[in-house]
Amino acid sequence: MKCVVVIPTYNEADNIGRIVPAVLARDPDLSVLVVDDNSPDGTAAVVKALPDYGGRVRMLERPGKAGLGAAYIAGFQWVLANTDAEAVFEMDADFSHDPAAIDTFLQEIKDHDVVLGSRYLYGITVVNWPLRRVILSVGANIYARRVTGMPIKDSTGGFKCFRREVLAALPLARIKSDGYSFQIEMNYHCWRRRFRIKEIPIMFVDRQVGVSKMSKRIVWEAMWMVWALRLRREPRGPGGAA
Repeated sequence: MKCVVVIPTYNEADNIGRIVPAVLARDPDLSVLVVDDNSPDGTAAVVKALPDYGGRVRMLERPGKAGLGAAYIAGFQWVLANTDAEAVFEMDADFSHDPAAIDTFLQEIKDHDVVLGSRYLYGITVVNWPLRRVILSVGANIYARRVTGMPIKDSTGGFKCFRREVLAALPLARIKSDGYSFQIEMNYHCWRRRFRIKEIPIMFVDRQVGVSKMSKRIVWEAMWMVWALRLRREPRGPGGAA
């Protein structure tokens, strides 16, 4: 199955040169699209210096930092317009998402429409987070489940895979949220449209190099977003049928 792994970057020069070959090594049908927001640390230059691995490495350069959600939307739209990929991944650049887990995603996406990497499917599988960060994340997911009704244990995670037809059915141009709320909103649209969603357990290891992009603004946005989703009259049914 042809798949594109979309990796958004902002100041990931220390990681991107290692994560790209690690991803490509998992399967010969994988390719990578790096979406860089004009990183001042030279992330784009690192990507350009990489081999193109037979056309399996591409980069979408944006003029400035516009947020994680906008980067992913731009990446998804580029993949839909420019490739025949059958599935598309979301994945962080900092090795918090283990490239080895891609093998399980590739197996599960054959029989499901969306595969979500879950840190909370069987207990808590997070390494190197301070206790307050764990409490915040677990609490955010409980809150999101109760407000939206989604039966998803980890709706804020960013390691996931969508079949092409899922992204083609979603209102990508209307999704403007960022961070946690972007992940929740994407999952909500998939769930409301009754796409087949599968959660699989992953081990999440906090970044060793670079700086986290988490902020209070991202947390507050997620708190309000779940109520906005609940109050909207989103389509309900296969592929978005009401």
